[in-house]
Amino acid sequence: MAGQDVTLGRQLVAEALGTALLLVAVVGSGIMAERLSGGNVALALLANAVATGGALVALILTFGPISGAHLNPVVSLALASQGQLRWRAALAYIPAQVIGAVGGVWTAHIMFGLPILQASTHARGTFGEWVGEFVATFGLLGLILSTSRHSPAAIPYAVAAYITGAYWFTSSTSFANPAVTFARSLTNSFAGIQLGHVPAFVVAEVIGGAAATLLFGWLSPTARRRPY
Repeated sequence: MAGQDVTLGRQLVAEALGTALLLVAVVGSGIMAERLSGGNVALALLANAVATGGALVALILTFGPISGAHLNPVVSLALASQGQLRWRAALAYIPAQVIGAVGGVWTAHIMFGLPILQASTHARGTFGEWVGEFVATFGLLGLILSTSRHSPAAIPYAVAAYITGAYWFTSSTSFANPAVTFARSLTNSFAGIQLGHVPAFVVAEVIGGAAATLLFGWLSPTARRRPY
């Protein structure tokens, strides 16, 4: 829950920094995993998933009291539609999240001695992967909307557990985040996605998030109006 006395400027910095660190974790662990796995893609994906899940717990606990630690445009829009975030703040969060995500990718490249500017050649353009993104985002938003009502203190752990699992049970490896999806088109590493395949992923994510918001808004019509 974001503090009521925190200014919008501080919230935007928290969202940008938190999203940047999330991408450092996603891309950096992907690079490290690819280097150390000896060509074993399953082992690399496992390492990438575990590192991302661990980082999510830490980031949500760190930035949640400041901005809600959305780190995701779909989450911000969904919570605004439910009255849990002001629309002014939600619309300001989105560019902060995108800028932070791009900065996180570039930081990961610098850490591992790679060219900062890259374009991914990793194809993720099948219908099954689009369905995977719908499922990943639907599940994430449903989890957030339900958990924020019943056990808000569990959100960091629930989100991390879900994303770690969704790396494996979705065909897309669960991007579930338009800012993350775009930023990952800027790395030609394990976590990358071709820029041309980004729009379809984002559409699937937005539809999945909207469907979850509508369904869980109906399932829990008296949900608490509290920021995440």
